[in-house]
Amino acid sequence: MAVIKATDNDFSEILNGNPKVVVKYYADWCGNCRLFSPKFKRMSDDEQFTNVAFVDVNAENSPEARKFAGVTNLPFFATFKNGKLVDTVAASKEEAVRDLIHKLDV
Repeated sequence: MAVIKATDNDFSEILNGNPKVVVKYYADWCGNCRLFSPKFKRMSDDEQFTNVAFVDVNAENSPEARKFAGVTNLPFFATFKNGKLVDTVAASKEEAVRDLIHKLDV
């Protein structure tokens, strides 16, 4: 599945339109964020995550979406179930993000 690009304008709509969501918060200047992008895309194509929407949010351009998850560092990942925040992690390791996604009962 393609990674959905979201902004403050459509963030709530995306959360409410998908029962299970993982969001990657990034910034253009963040080297680790850029390095993680191919991993995030690969995870979005993983068959075990077919029922999870993968979303990219530029943390600098979307302050409301950033506040909603309490972003403290970049890259930052948050999972949502039925529009509600489940858990977060500030990491650049794929295993940490996979563990986070599994908390959604994938």
